[in-house]
Amino acid sequence: MEHFSFNLTQTNYDGVAMRMNSKPSLAVIGSKFVPSVVAAFFFAGISIAFADDTNLEQQVRELREQNALLQQQLQKQNESLDALSKKVERLESAKENSPAENSSQNENGLNLGNVHLSGEGGVAFFNTGREGFAPNSEFRVDEARLYVEAPIWKEVYFFGEADLATRENDDLNLHLGELYLDFQDVSQLWGKDGQLNFRAGRMNIPFGEEYQTRNAIDNPLISRSLPDIWGFDPGVEAYGAFGKWNYVVAVQNGSGKNGVQDFNGDKSVAARIGFDPNRNWHFSLSGMRTGDVNAKRDFISAVWFGTDFFQSLGSTNTTKFHANLVEGDVTARWKSGHVSGFGGYARYGDNDPAANNGRDIFYYSVEGVQDLPKKFYAAARFSEVFAAKGIPIMGYGDGGYFSGNWTTELWRLSLGIGYRFSDSLIIKSEYSLERGDELSGDKRDREDFFGTEAAFKF
Repeated sequence: MEHFSFNLTQTNYDGVAMRMNSKPSLAVIGSKFVPSVVAAFFFAGISIAFADDTNLEQQVRELREQNALLQQQLQKQNESLDALSKKVERLESAKENSPAENSSQNENGLNLGNVHLSGEGGVAFFNTGREGFAPNSEFRVDEARLYVEAPIWKEVYFFGEADLATRENDDLNLHLGELYLDFQDVSQLWGKDGQLNFRAGRMNIPFGEEYQTRNAIDNPLISRSLPDIWGFDPGVEAYGAFGKWNYVVAVQNGSGKNGVQDFNGDKSVAARIGFDPNRNWHFSLSGMRTGDVNAKRDFISAVWFGTDFFQSLGSTNTTKFHANLVEGDVTARWKSGHVSGFGGYARYGDNDPAANNGRDIFYYSVEGVQDLPKKFYAAARFSEVFAAKGIPIMGYGDGGYFSGNWTTELWRLSLGIGYRFSDSLIIKSEYSLERGDELSGDKRDREDFFGTEAAFKF
């Protein structure tokens, strides 16, 4: 074995330096060298661990800072999305409650450059009791309408409606429906979307809400309610929305003889204000005065009630008449259906010097629709009209209720089922019972209705 020689200076516990000349063994070497190596690795490990801890803390700190930045960005994005969502809701609310969404918002049709053409209608089979309007089981074109829309300048648009056939007209002549210029987003003058829009021309009378869904493709049933308040009238109107609130107000002629000339300067005023607290609920309140209507030359008002117009109930000495109305509407919606209802009051009056012909009229309607499996749906509606002194209400009748043969009370129960091939094609069937009392004491019980219809749009 090779010998090694070490000169080591070691300090004893007494502090005396000792000089050693010896030939140590490997055990001695190990006893002296290994602890030094272990100590070196120990301190190196501590240093590495300390460095690792320092790097980990730095990485955690950096991650926290990045997370804070991401949270700030996410908060800003959420705020932007909330603002955009509120803006979209305001615009949708204004569109949903605008006076002619049932026609002018049609996404189907044909585009010819900037001109958009579309249409809708219904072909049907109707049968009523022997005193109803269709006692002989007839096929008919129930509705046929054509629409044209076109941009005019910036946010100004044209809308026109041609009625080829409607249930209210007993001929197939061409009739004018709505026709107006639509000045959209006038509120952009002060930097706001949807707060003020303006229309001028011939528009729907914006009273109540049933008129918005009375066309065949929009109506879940074939019949409408007994009050069925609607009408076209030339004039001007403003509409818009403020958050969850929306409104429409119109000043129109009020007379209905020919829809062209007004023979009395007292104009009709109608207004509706709506509130949508969320997507499931909708409320509105409407008010209207027809203004004085010339009984000799206008003959009838522009607004329909009870399947015909308001008209003079006075003697031949009556020169003008009018009606004032108020109505509340409510709708509750869920994913597969809805329940809606409305109720109102109307007051008729005239200037007959021979008698007081004032009439108090009360009315209401409740409707429910529920989707069923495989694109089927069921619908029901109950509506009723009361007038203690009697008024002309045609209902399903054949038109013989306008020569003093007036009705004091009439109700209608409609039950139907339908099948939706798509949003553009629906087939539906309905049976309705109609009962009432006449001023003379006679009963109205021979007018029940059965119908089947295919409604479409393009």
